[in-house]
Amino acid sequence: MTQEVLTFDDQLADRGVSRRDFLKFCGTVAAMLGMSELAVPQIAAAVEAAAAKKLAPAVWLDGGLCTGCTESTAQGENPDVATIVLDILSMNYMETIMYAMGDSAEEALTQTVEANAGKFIMVYEGAVMTGFDGNALRVAGKTGLDQIMEVAPKAAAIVAVGSCAVDGGWVRAHPNPGGAMGIGEYLKSQNIATPVINLPTCPVNPVWLVAMVIDVLLLGGIDDQGKVTQGLVDKLDAFGRPKLIFGQTIHDNCPRRGHFENGEFVYEFGSKEEALGYCLYAMGCKGPQTYTNCPIVRWNNKASWCVNSGSPCIGCGGFNWVDENAPFLSRMRRVGIGSGAHEGGYNPATLGAVAGAVVAGALVVHGVGMYAAGRIGEGPPTEEMKDYDRKHMKKGGDK
Repeated sequence: MTQEVLTFDDQLADRGVSRRDFLKFCGTVAAMLGMSELAVPQIAAAVEAAAAKKLAPAVWLDGGLCTGCTESTAQGENPDVATIVLDILSMNYMETIMYAMGDSAEEALTQTVEANAGKFIMVYEGAVMTGFDGNALRVAGKTGLDQIMEVAPKAAAIVAVGSCAVDGGWVRAHPNPGGAMGIGEYLKSQNIATPVINLPTCPVNPVWLVAMVIDVLLLGGIDDQGKVTQGLVDKLDAFGRPKLIFGQTIHDNCPRRGHFENGEFVYEFGSKEEALGYCLYAMGCKGPQTYTNCPIVRWNNKASWCVNSGSPCIGCGGFNWVDENAPFLSRMRRVGIGSGAHEGGYNPATLGAVAGAVVAGALVVHGVGMYAAGRIGEGPPTEEMKDYDRKHMKKGGDK
């Protein structure tokens, strides 16, 4: 008796997803990758082909975290199309979900890495914990740092999901006793050159994750030798973020921007202004300084996002956002600069006063030096009165 082979559409139907929903999702992925709608069939065909053959797998490692990004990705509805695509892409190891498997899960990770060196995607969630010689986090009897060093150098690319993986996130918040930092920063300190794609926010949007995985594995992001192509790197900004996702501010696309332009703000929750949907800038919204496309993609099948639910943006798409943006319901109070980023930051007013004093002092010192060097004296000669006035002025000041 031959076993029935399910078509891709049958696989979608078994999961309660229509072909129309799948193509709509492919359209969203195309937008994330900067492609036109003409690319939707290409993306759909690539995913279908992946479902019919063995594809280079992905592994999902955890650092210091709350598992929010795992929840965002795994807790789909009906189920979520993104979850289906990730399932098709062969997620061989996902630490939180496979926790109950114990040693079997760790064996699956080891086998995946050894059999697919240079051709698998490593997804990293949570902060790298460097404190106490790496013992701030232990996984399966070893430090989290040991696990990273066993996997990261052999990955084709690393996708850092969520703010904690990108820069340490809330785990790194002052005073940071566990020595938390982002995966990219840690790998750089260890001279590991594996490309890192940063997807900040707390939690990550699963649509962004799927777009990046599809781009790397299915659309030519990795060549035949397992090397990441330059085309992928060119799509990232100076912070390692996809330009098309993190190229505009929340404010640029916010549905409340019209109220901002009209000077219509919410100053108190529960007020008439809040009921009218006025701008939340006065309540601490960090939308003008936060670069993500949250208003466009949104969460939970485009159901909603922070501002749409009535909350000001707290700026989780930025860097060192916990220290810099807290308290969240007021304008920015702390700015992480240099060592200040690790010591709780500095007050902007203090920075302004210090900068002003430095500039004023520098001007005074410069002036004294110029005078002492004889390059300036008492100033250029001046006339007491303009020639016209002198000729036409009468005694007593009358013309």
